[in-house]
Amino acid sequence: MGGEGDGGGDCEEEEEVEPLVHEPTFLEKAKFYTSLCLGTTAILSVFAFLFLIPFVVDPAITTILADYEPEAITCLAISHSYVEGLKNCSWSSCREGCTTAQTRCHQILVNYSKILFSDWEERSVDSVEWDFNETRFFINTEGCGYPPRVNCSEFAKQYGYTNVLKPFPCYYSRTYPEMVVARYSWDSNLKHLVLSLIVPNALFGISIGVLCYWYCPGCNRACHKNTYVENFPTKHDDNDDDDYFEEEEY
Repeated sequence: MGGEGDGGGDCEEEEEVEPLVHEPTFLEKAKFYTSLCLGTTAILSVFAFLFLIPFVVDPAITTILADYEPEAITCLAISHSYVEGLKNCSWSSCREGCTTAQTRCHQILVNYSKILFSDWEERSVDSVEWDFNETRFFINTEGCGYPPRVNCSEFAKQYGYTNVLKPFPCYYSRTYPEMVVARYSWDSNLKHLVLSLIVPNALFGISIGVLCYWYCPGCNRACHKNTYVENFPTKHDDNDDDDYFEEEEY
């Protein structure tokens, strides 16, 4: 009995093939890190915009709606009170922090005249007829802010204490005549509003736009897609075809 054949000889051992490892190119690495930065920028832009809404955008819009007199008029502080206690601080001329309740506050009441402070000169306080009496005086539209821009102790020293009954410049609201503030600048207010709206939204839009162009196939095809009109020949193309056929006939 013959032995069974091996069917063509000994089986050759299969050689193990090492998998090919793709080494990213410089452009691929640059695209990856750029995408990471763009994604981070987009996320931070959203949080920055949400943060700016209550602290910059809303006060700026409120200031615009208040329609303050652009030139400083004349105010006279008639009383200054420093009180403590949550019940006593129902309102405050200045607050360091706009989100917390104040237990210590300065309350300043003023009279104001629509006479420009630059025209006040050496007028007597007793001879002036005030346009509004005993109205609340605020450091700005919101009556609050954050250090170092807002320092309520310095504010009280400047307008209260020993400076009571001394004229000083202020700004009144033409929409709400009972509102008087110490600080107002149309240019500064508009600049802060525009920057708060444009910068974070522009960064977010650019970042998302680039990422969509790189990683969204639909967006990429849409950018390179031929329009419906381009599928039809133009008048110039028709004339070229007619000239071609005429040359063929000759």
